[in-house]
Amino acid sequence: MADRKALEGRAKAPLATPTDLNSNATKDISGALNELLADTFALYLKTKNFHWHMSGPHFRDYHLLLDEQADQIFATTDDMAERVRKIGGTTIRSIGHIARLQRVKDWLNRLENLIYIGRPGRFKYTNQDHSLEFGIVASRMILEGRKYDLDAIGGDNEYFEKGPIYEKRL
Repeated sequence: MADRKALEGRAKAPLATPTDLNSNATKDISGALNELLADTFALYLKTKNFHWHMSGPHFRDYHLLLDEQADQIFATTDDMAERVRKIGGTTIRSIGHIARLQRVKDWLNRLENLIYIGRPGRFKYTNQDHSLEFGIVASRMILEGRKYDLDAIGGDNEYFEKGPIYEKRL
């Protein structure tokens, strides 16, 4: 029984890490590193997504290239997370935490003249209707100068057979 209480006491102990940084510096640096870590995980997943959905005449070359690139990206995550811990901060703890911190998509969305399109990874399942609709809606965005929610195409609750997505402007 005493061993259990000792273990429970250790489990509740803070993750104290000796550091020369003051608490504000630790918080600021840890926050910036965690955002970078979240971006790195997002980039890793996007790279693996293209690796998994590669097709065409250069499939093997691109498939291997993207796999190698993804491995190199993933290899950087441990150093970043350990640096956060070394200065006394706490790291990302879940996929949801990564989703809240990552800025890759947010940064791309700031570019007014960029519409990132393409089938790999854009839809829950590969569906030619969604691919065609995506291209049509992206073209309408350019021609009309309006914004549409491209991420809603092929989502869980939206199917091509229910009607066009371009009716749902942002």
